[in-house]
Amino acid sequence: MAGELSALEEAFRKFAIHGDTRATGKEMHGKNWSKLCKDCHVIDGKNVTITDVDIVFSKIKGKSSRTITFEQFKEALQELSKKRFKDKSDEEAVQEIYKLIEGKAPIISGVTKAISSPTVSRLTDTSKFTGSHKERFDPSGKGKGKAGREDLVDASGYVSGYKHAGTYDHKVQ
Repeated sequence: MAGELSALEEAFRKFAIHGDTRATGKEMHGKNWSKLCKDCHVIDGKNVTITDVDIVFSKIKGKSSRTITFEQFKEALQELSKKRFKDKSDEEAVQEIYKLIEGKAPIISGVTKAISSPTVSRLTDTSKFTGSHKERFDPSGKGKGKAGREDLVDASGYVSGYKHAGTYDHKVQ
């Protein structure tokens, strides 16, 4: 029994810290509770819905609290197990719902991937840039930073900005 609870508690902690850098893993928010129920297939769409999960969370947590502890989490699972496994006894239903959750971790889905379409590649190919935009990148396509965005004045020589510096000797001969 203690081994099962530690696996259950481990799953609780993984979901409790998911998406929150300041979370300690001791308390779980409603958002993470809903995610746990979805990812572990506690929500089946017939007996248990997202609404049921939210109602149980609101019932279990304290009036002024926004989170539930591990003990409250187990109470909430007992409440949901009665709905999810109606044909089984209370004890069997709780064990079944524990089996669904034990050892699970949050599933990361819907993460945005980079697109490589011909349109995007044409727009991001720096070798085809024209005008002032081509001055912002070196031949390898790496940005020049501030040097590419501003007209840096050549302050060498007697007259600043003189384009033909060092060509006098070639003209005299």
